[in-house]
Amino acid sequence: MNNSVMNTARLLWAGLRALLVLTLVTGVIYPLVVTGIAQGLFHDKANGSEIKSDGKVVGSSLIGQSYNLPLKKGQETPEPDLKWFQGRPQNGLGSNSVNTQYKLILSGATNRSADNKDLIDWVTAAKKAVIEDNSVNGYTVKPADVPADAVTSSGSGLDPDISPQYADIQVHRIAEKNGLSLAQVQKLVDDHTDSRTLGFIGEPRVNVLELNIALKELAAKS
Repeated sequence: MNNSVMNTARLLWAGLRALLVLTLVTGVIYPLVVTGIAQGLFHDKANGSEIKSDGKVVGSSLIGQSYNLPLKKGQETPEPDLKWFQGRPQNGLGSNSVNTQYKLILSGATNRSADNKDLIDWVTAAKKAVIEDNSVNGYTVKPADVPADAVTSSGSGLDPDISPQYADIQVHRIAEKNGLSLAQVQKLVDDHTDSRTLGFIGEPRVNVLELNIALKELAAKS
């Protein structure tokens, strides 16, 4: 075997060893170390910020859910189940059917301008529904009471939170539908209202899934 062939063989073997070492370090050891640290220090976040109810995972604190009645024959859009607190509108990416109703194929906003007719129609219809759904005996929602998050989807279309204002205007309906007192339901909202992060980042918010789990538990006791 001449020197040229031997040098080529050495280079190939050196390259193979480098590939094996890098594969082991970056493809096995590094992921295991990072996963171990994440599980040890950030177990909840590393596993998707899961929320459990009755010992079962029912969702994530980072992703909204819909609370609708089963589709009736001939229906294309389900009606909201009004015994539960409702989240933000779920337009997602609009009418492309890819990401409506909190489907997680992808996320994004409607990308429609404020003067877009479709957006105006959505907001107008949503505002009318919020007023009608939450106006119950002895309590009427005024147009000025409806906050922006009650009639618009979020930038991702998957926002799990609503404003305390939107939660508050649902309290009378929730109390009536579940046979609870206003004080009981209002306390649920107050107890599940998170303030601004670090006192100045973002806005006060209410996680709808966590609130509805608490509502389910309260209704079961009543």
